[in-house]
Amino acid sequence: YHSMNKENKAAELILFFDGRCPLCTKEITLLQRYDKNAKIQFEDINSTSFETRFPFINLQEARDVLHGQLLDGTVITGMDVTFMAWDLVERHRWLKLLNLPLVRPLTDWSYQIFARHRSKIANFLTKK
Repeated sequence: YHSMNKENKAAELILFFDGRCPLCTKEITLLQRYDKNAKIQFEDINSTSFETRFPFINLQEARDVLHGQLLDGTVITGMDVTFMAWDLVERHRWLKLLNLPLVRPLTDWSYQIFARHRSKIANFLTKK
């Protein structure tokens, strides 16, 4: 499943995000703002038609870990989605440092902690 963008080309990445997560939504808003060439198709996993349109994405797994799909149908997860999305919009080039071989295990571990506790983190950060 690939939707077409303004230039009638398939997006290079379908990014499946949790629209109920305030931190996730904040990042998605930034990505959408920077995605001038419509390289990313953004799909909220809470959409009523999500499971019908994307039956190959396990909804619970997508709630637990960020998911994306490449043009060839390959599903990627976690930091690989983040790295690719920011690369496609040509922003946050420093993220490549987190993908270096010696750093990547720590990056993945940190992401897992964040993903598991993102609701608590969001509540903490948004308290006044």
